[in-house]
Amino acid sequence: MADTPNGNTPADVAAPAPPPAAEGHLPSPVFANPPAYWNDALADAERLLRYAAESGIAVDEATRDHVLEARSAVTTGWTEDTAANLLSALTTLAALARPVSAASLKCCYDGTVPTVRSYLTMAIWLAVFIVPFSVVSFLASAISTTIRNDVVTGDALAVKLQTQLGFSEQQAASPSQKPCTPFTPGPAVAPPAGVDANEIVPELQQYASTIRAIDERARQLKWLVPNREIDPCGQFRQKPWELHQIFQLPAGLPNFAQAAQDRTTLYQDIRYFAQNLLDDETFFYGAITTCILPVLYALLGTCAYLLRTFEQQMASRTFIPSEANSARFLIAAIGGGIIGLFSNAINAGPTLPPLALAFLVGYAVDVFFSFLEGLLQIFTRNQSGPAPPPKTSTPSP
Repeated sequence: MADTPNGNTPADVAAPAPPPAAEGHLPSPVFANPPAYWNDALADAERLLRYAAESGIAVDEATRDHVLEARSAVTTGWTEDTAANLLSALTTLAALARPVSAASLKCCYDGTVPTVRSYLTMAIWLAVFIVPFSVVSFLASAISTTIRNDVVTGDALAVKLQTQLGFSEQQAASPSQKPCTPFTPGPAVAPPAGVDANEIVPELQQYASTIRAIDERARQLKWLVPNREIDPCGQFRQKPWELHQIFQLPAGLPNFAQAAQDRTTLYQDIRYFAQNLLDDETFFYGAITTCILPVLYALLGTCAYLLRTFEQQMASRTFIPSEANSARFLIAAIGGGIIGLFSNAINAGPTLPPLALAFLVGYAVDVFFSFLEGLLQIFTRNQSGPAPPPKTSTPSP
């Protein structure tokens, strides 16, 4: 063991004497085993003192000196006066730094990594589910809308052409012709009397184009629905010439009525195939859009709110982790589920879709509670009926 400059070992060196007491005041005893919270109070006071110095907050000399004396007391020994002065200095610093506290400063310096990691993990998991579901649901909805519009157009053209051209004699002579198979044009037949070829040809071209569009969109939608419907023209997909005969108008249009009837026979099969896919899309993606995506968007809104609050609190040094965030996620999930199930009954404006409303509920939970309270007041007012008339008191004689 090394000797001291005086030749004594550390064991022989006497403990430092306590600071001299003021005149008329007995010296405070040195605590052999000071409470642990005194060291915690000293650390809090030093954090607040450092924050005050960095922020330009004026601190009186007595408060500063009390903190410095407490730091010296860690090695020289805690006395009653030192502890009392430290607590007084801590109270003064806490009042000066409010709303910043020692706990928030400690969390801002030491407790941000777990919080950021938890928010990042939650955001990544939400993105893993929200992005694919949203993209697939959007594509399926867009394709379905296009198919429905084309079906309306195809139905109108089918009725119009049937009214104008009637039924082909060749088709009537061979009613066993299987639909969605290559057709062989028959001999040239003049159009019915009063039918303008310049008007019928564009309609037939639009009819054939509409059928091809429905078929193309239906095959795209088939990849997005779990239930696989049977393609009526699947056996000809790898035979370009036969597929061309099925979907294209015959060259020269020798028989308008036959061409129209052939397209109608094909259209009925393609429309049946497309409508089955539309039913599957409504079933599967309706459940996702109504039950799953609103909950996920509400949770995403909560993440956005917490990240914004975290950024503001870090800037003002008032961040303190709270267990209430878990309850906020739970409330947001419940609110998102309610928005999805009762979206038709919620009047939030014609330009606010249910998913946007679910995100708003997650971001501002107070909006959700305001909606519930307003709905409860409506039910209560309807059930309570009109209020009774107020009683009038007669003055006593």
